Amino acid sequence: MNLELIAFTERGRALAAQLAGKLTRRGHHAACTRSENQSAAEWAATAFGRSQGLIFVGAAGIAVRSIAPLLRHKSRDPAVVVVDEGGQFAVPILSGHLGGANDLAREIAGALGGQAVLTTATDVTGVFAVDQWARRQGLAVCNPEKIVGVSSALLAGRAVSLWSRWPIAGEMPEGLTWGERETAAVVVDWYAPGEAALWLCPKTLRVGVGCKRGTEAAAIRALFQAVFGEERLPVQGIAAVCSIGLKKDEPGLLAFCGELGLPLTTYSARELAGVPGTFTPSPFVEQVTGVDNVCERAALAAGGALLRKKTAQNGVTLALAGREPSLSWNTDGRESS
Repeated sequence: MNLELIAFTERGRALAAQLAGKLTRRGHHAACTRSENQSAAEWAATAFGRSQGLIFVGAAGIAVRSIAPLLRHKSRDPAVVVVDEGGQFAVPILSGHLGGANDLAREIAGALGGQAVLTTATDVTGVFAVDQWARRQGLAVCNPEKIVGVSSALLAGRAVSLWSRWPIAGEMPEGLTWGERETAAVVVDWYAPGEAALWLCPKTLRVGVGCKRGTEAAAIRALFQAVFGEERLPVQGIAAVCSIGLKKDEPGLLAFCGELGLPLTTYSARELAGVPGTFTPSPFVEQVTGVDNVCERAALAAGGALLRKKTAQNGVTLALAGREPSLSWNTDGRESS
């Protein structure tokens, strides 16, 4: 995670620096980023939109007042954890499950020899937390408003049915049962389920794009929206937008990637030519790029299955591929790879 820390006293700053180092050694990118004379509210306003997690070393009240005007939605807010200056307690106060604040608090407590103070009902009672499990497994929660219904049922002791397109290793947690896709309360799939189900989608979809020079982002966006709408796939499940290296500086394509919040992944003509499979050939594309197909090959360059063959519109070609996830009933606090 990309983590930013703030502290307010000499003792707090020493602990924050120590903690940033420990978290960085554990694989995070953590740093104390408060500028001289910057207020807590000013720091929070800057860090809130660019980091995955904020750590306040100090009083919880300062943290609450600083982040209050910035709150958006549980599916988009970063994790926020408060740590006392003695390093005794790590308290998640925002995005405990979806943002990973609970897991971060546990990790901080482990690093400092302190205690994580968790207040979310599922953690307090030991009930399966579907949103936390989804995050750890790399699943996008496509309709987070459905989480409360699932969690409420589990907390009330009612069975919740789940259907998954892929196998899930290990023993299913108490409270869950296997169900049919049409009636399950939780569906794990690339494709949209019925409106009543909580939809969890693996973040493994890859969008392959080819376009003429000078193509504007609007043209790419129009085809993308049409294809995703027809396939009933979620934008949240996209892992990468891919193309040929010739397009690495294409302004319209880069702008489209910026809209999705994803970098553009590119491959050389030789790399694309080496992708195994049967593709929709184009002599013109081969003459220009050196490979007979860009969008399908780019979408499949990292493996997986082709979910949508080449679709062309207004100088843009687009294809979709998906890599099957490896899922488990992992409850040890680590995210699935």
